[in-house]
Amino acid sequence: MNLAAFTDPNNLLAVFVAVVTFATLVTLAVPLMRRNNLEARLKSVSSRREELRRKSREAISASKSGGSLRQTDESLYKKVVERLQLSRLLEDPQVVDKLAQAGFRGPRPVSTFYFFRFVLPFVFAAAVAFYLFLINDFGLSPMNRVAACVAGLTLGFYAPNIYISNVAQKRRESIVGAFPDALDLLLICVESGMSIEAAIQKVSQEIGGASIELAEEMTLLLAELSYLPERRQAYEGLARRTNHPGIKSVSTAMIQAERYGTPLGSALRVMAKENRDLRLAAAEKKAAQLPAKLTVPMIVFFLPVLFLVILGPAVLRVMDMMGPGGS
Repeated sequence: MNLAAFTDPNNLLAVFVAVVTFATLVTLAVPLMRRNNLEARLKSVSSRREELRRKSREAISASKSGGSLRQTDESLYKKVVERLQLSRLLEDPQVVDKLAQAGFRGPRPVSTFYFFRFVLPFVFAAAVAFYLFLINDFGLSPMNRVAACVAGLTLGFYAPNIYISNVAQKRRESIVGAFPDALDLLLICVESGMSIEAAIQKVSQEIGGASIELAEEMTLLLAELSYLPERRQAYEGLARRTNHPGIKSVSTAMIQAERYGTPLGSALRVMAKENRDLRLAAAEKKAAQLPAKLTVPMIVFFLPVLFLVILGPAVLRVMDMMGPGGS
């Protein structure tokens, strides 16, 4: 196979169509093949309570021996980050909160994030330079090709942040969509006489069918309520990991109920109504944006076909009338 096959626009168009078709098929097939791993995820999150207790015992023994409780990460990413001091070079004070919002907790995701944030700019720039300088330059001047390499470098630098933001956004949407129902269940459990810990545990078991992410967060909240010295820290951690105004208001209301002894049932009832209104407002906002978003697809895909169906027979009849056998 010669080099011209890689630079032929028809081949590039065929590859692009094949990739788009494959991506469409994967998008349609993945939800059908996805397994419900709720039990495994809840089991892994439930083990956090035992892990926190173990860390507490290790902290007591470490304080006696002068050791440290700091978690260690012995992966290759961690070694590269420490050797090149990427945590200082690419310092991001909010990286832990961003990763937690995306569902990645612990020291390993932080090292992985810094590693790919350092490597991907060079990978993207090298890929663009290899294609433009060795395969097909598309008639661009050397300065424009260098500018394209710089653009690939910039895209590689921001690619990890874009990926984390997209994952966090999808996770937040899943949590927010089921959160009003979880508040209703929590209100029913509390008003029936259950303690807040038992109510949270019951809700985490029941809400998994609607949102595995929310069930995971509720189970993690239960573990932190059992371990942390102040219950306020557990509620603040839930608000920080979800980063949603409705959940933040619920966390604040539960903190105030714990501090001042106000009835928790009335606060949950008000918060459930507010979160349900927020969900309805978000749905109405998406519905209002739909006509504007459909304008371009309608113009590009629907109108040409509509014109072809309407005007096609008339054009064919005119062509027959103007032909050699027409009268």
